[in-house]
Formats: sequence, structure tokens, C-alpha cells
Amino acid sequence: MGGGWDQIRFPRVDDENAYALEVTGDSMAPLYRDGDILIVSPNAAPRKGDRVVLRTTDGEVMAKVLARRTTKTIELASLNPDHPNLVFPMERIDWIARIIWTSQ
Repeated sequence: MGGGWDQIRFPRVDDENAYALEVTGDSMAPLYRDGDILIVSPNAAPRKGDRVVLRTTDGEVMAKVLARRTTKTIELASLNPDHPNLVFPMERIDWIARIIWTSQ
């Protein structure tokens, strides 16, 4: 969500539905910092250990590491020890997309 669109160049990405998000906050520091650009692919199936962006049905968007996924829950890990791991029931997940490239 944002106030406008901008274009940036990034390496070849085969997913025509890939898009960019700008990081705000510090929950993925020191790996991703405020202002970094993430390219995410909604078509790339996330696997355990992948870095992902997730949106809840409440509208909260977060970048985390996919720690575990079952038919009923998704567990996300933060690389920043100041932020706890999170577990969401699947019905609270609006979408999840794998991070495929980062501009830092």
C-alpha cells in the first residue's frame, strides 16, 4: 500500500507478477533495513527457510523468515532478536510472497 508507483531496475525475473516493496521498520535488521527495496514473487511457492513478505487479514504486512508451514498455521521467524517469532492460523493470512531480490 502506498501513495504512488515508481519503477526500479532489477535482475531478470521470470514472474510477470513480481513487484517491489520498500522496507519500513527494523524487524529484519540487520539483514533488511529501513528503505531497502524487496522484490517479491507471489507465484514462487515459499519453502521453509525462505525470506517472505506476508499480509494478514488485518492489513499488517511483515518481512520474516518462513520457519514452518502446516495446513493450519504459518510460523515466522525474525532475524532481529528484539522481535519475537510469530504463529498465525491460515485463516488470518491474506497473502504470502517469497522475496526473490533485494536492493540495499
